[in-house]
Amino acid sequence: MTDLGITRGKGQPLPKPPFYKRFFDSTLVSIAIYAVVIGLIAYGSYAGAQGMGYNWQWYRVPQFLYRNTEIGFEWGEIPIGLVATIKLSVTSFLLATAIGLLVALLRLSGLVVGSAVAVAFLELIRNIPLLVLLYLFYYVLGPIFSFDRYTASILTLAIFHSALISEILRAGINAIPTGQWEAAKSIGMTPYQTYKYIILPQSVRFMLPPMTGEVVHLIKSSAIVSVIAVAELTTFGRNIISDTYMSFEIWFTIALVYLVVTLILSIGVSHLEKKYAVDQ
Repeated sequence: MTDLGITRGKGQPLPKPPFYKRFFDSTLVSIAIYAVVIGLIAYGSYAGAQGMGYNWQWYRVPQFLYRNTEIGFEWGEIPIGLVATIKLSVTSFLLATAIGLLVALLRLSGLVVGSAVAVAFLELIRNIPLLVLLYLFYYVLGPIFSFDRYTASILTLAIFHSALISEILRAGINAIPTGQWEAAKSIGMTPYQTYKYIILPQSVRFMLPPMTGEVVHLIKSSAIVSVIAVAELTTFGRNIISDTYMSFEIWFTIALVYLVVTLILSIGVSHLEKKYAVDQ
C-alpha cells in the first residue's frame, strides 16, 4: 500500500493459540467439564449415602416447597425461609452500605481523628470471626441494649460486611481521576455536591463487580444466624431435618435454592454493568 510515497508492508498475522488452549476455551468443552464435575459430586454423594444404608425420600421434598390444602395453595417451609433470608440480607446490606460509606468517607477525609477511627474500626472488625461477632452482639450486647435475636443478627451482618464494603467504596472513589475533583472545585461545588453529582455516580461502574461478590457473600453468611435460631432458610432446613431425618434431600434442596438466588443476582448485576459501562 502506498501512502504519500511511503510503501508499507502487511503485518504478520497473529499466531493462533495452542490447540489445547482453544480446546479448553470452547463453550461446549467448558459445559462438558462442568457437567462431569457436578455428576461426580452427585455420584459421590449417592454412593456415600448408599454405603450408609440411607433411605432416599425425594418424593417428600415437594411438600416443603408448596402444598394444596383445603384452604387452597400454600407455600412450604423452604420458600418461607427463603423470603426471610432475603429480607434479612437486604436489611443488613442496606445498613452495611450506609456504615461502609461513612467509614470510607472518614478514611478519605484527611482528618487525623476520622482516619484513625476508620482504620481502628476496619482492623477490629476484619480480625473478629463472624461467629464470634454474632455471639458478642447476642449474648453480650443483647442483654445490655435489649437486642432481640433478629436485631442482633442484622447488626452482626451489617457491621461485619460494612468493613468489607467500605474498602470497595474507597477503592471505587479513588479510581476517579483527580481532574474530576479539580473540575468540580473550579465551578464552585462543595465536597458534598462533588460526591453526590460527580464522584459517586462515576464510581458505580468500578464498584458493581466487587459489590456483587459482597452481596453474594452476605447472603451466604446469613446462614450463620441459624445458630441463634433466627427464622431463615437454613433454620427452616434444620427444623425439617429434625422432624423427617431427610438430611441429604433437604440440604441439597437448600443448596440449590441458594445457588439459584445468587445466579439470578449475578445475572441482574451483569445487566447493570452493561448499563453503566463506558467506552474506553
